Amino acid sequence: MIIDAPEGTTLEQTTLIAREMAAAIRAEPEVRDYQVYAGTAAPFNFNGLVRHYFMRSGANVADVQVNLLPKGERDRQSHDIAVAVRPAVDSIARLYAASAKVAEIPPGPPVLSTLVAEVYAADDASRLGAAKAVKAVFEKTPGVVDVDWTVEAPQQKRTFRVDRMRAAEVGASVEQITQTLYLALSGAPAGLASTPTAKEAVAIVPRLPLAQRSSVEALLTLPIATMQGPQPLGRFVTVVHGTREGARIRKDLRPAIYVTGDVAREIESPVYAILDMNREIEAIRVNGASVGIYNAVQPESLGETAIKWDGEWQVTIEVFRDLGLAFAIVLILIYVLVVGWFQSFTIPLVIMAPIPLTLIGILPGHAIGGAFFTATSMIGMIALAGIIVRNSILLVDFIQLEEARGRTLVDAVLEAGAVRFRPIALTAAAVVVGGLVMVLDPIFQGLAVALMSGAVVATLLTMVVVPLLYWELRKQAPALPLSPLHTETVD
Repeated sequence: MIIDAPEGTTLEQTTLIAREMAAAIRAEPEVRDYQVYAGTAAPFNFNGLVRHYFMRSGANVADVQVNLLPKGERDRQSHDIAVAVRPAVDSIARLYAASAKVAEIPPGPPVLSTLVAEVYAADDASRLGAAKAVKAVFEKTPGVVDVDWTVEAPQQKRTFRVDRMRAAEVGASVEQITQTLYLALSGAPAGLASTPTAKEAVAIVPRLPLAQRSSVEALLTLPIATMQGPQPLGRFVTVVHGTREGARIRKDLRPAIYVTGDVAREIESPVYAILDMNREIEAIRVNGASVGIYNAVQPESLGETAIKWDGEWQVTIEVFRDLGLAFAIVLILIYVLVVGWFQSFTIPLVIMAPIPLTLIGILPGHAIGGAFFTATSMIGMIALAGIIVRNSILLVDFIQLEEARGRTLVDAVLEAGAVRFRPIALTAAAVVVGGLVMVLDPIFQGLAVALMSGAVVATLLTMVVVPLLYWELRKQAPALPLSPLHTETVD
């Protein structure tokens, strides 16, 4: 769990929040133990690497590392446990106005978060207004959890402004006053303390107690050495109250605000969440203008108020783009290969016709099985194309072989369906049995569902579509050349 309390929260309060969340999770029977890291990051892990959690430090941050029982000793997977503990974690976070994220290990692709919206605008006020509206859309969208943004909470700032004339009258310099205040607040090493059992000596850093360091009134009574003797700090300084400026985030030298989130419960894929949120974001108006939505590139105009989707959505676009290009290349290579074998430009079209039919099985298969169409589903679709083409080649090759032996076209088509049904059905059965091994895996479930559902439906349709298409083609073009494999003569 990654905990971000509002900026300015004390370390003690942050520790209390982390311990309450850890105690709530400890009630789960699968939890073995946990460690709380308050004010610092947890030991370096995959989360820390890809999401920069190892760089977190400060009084308002905390990490809770939760260790589960071995998978053989529990019924639920880690993902199911993470989904189950989110309501309790969110309720505690809202109680303290904090932000909490349940980060699974590994968290997925190397991105800042599952959902990332980069908000751009011409000025700070418009950018903040757009970010607030986008964050509100995140929070009210079903299935979107762990919502956060990079805008820091307002923090009070107290500036001790030295009256140089008063300090000069008593012989106190600005440097001396500043150094005294620094030593009182932060301290400086004054020596080393060692014990016989310690491997290394411990630095001795004298400074004021926490109660005095936390009070402006106590600091103003701090004695300053002058030519007229010790005098209180309040005589030389004026305390100016203000607001500390928050951190400014830039991407490619352009000011931006990141709104982040994750998906769970109702939806498990960022694609569906983004499609739902896009409809809400299109209705947002900032200074009377709509908010532009970009997916793959940043907005070109610096004055445009817009968001760009990043995170897993960016990875998804790139993966599906590359896989789609690979699928197109595969189809071209299959066509060229079959053209070279059958010496015809039309027969390959008959053989490849069942490839689109795989979608009739793949899409309903995902819907019935409750699985999402992921990148692994696309990989299964590409693999299935080769399997289906192989089945079509078996049918067409057998039909041409029977025609070369003197059978009529109708008899050859009927004979091919009867004789080749068994090997084609066994191929589909082998694919289904192999997919059963992966169907429960959260990563490769899409691959298994695509292979199993697509193979079953496409195989049944192939046994009907391919013979009919070939029969129609040969009936209209009786002089169609046969495959060079069939060179036998019939007396």
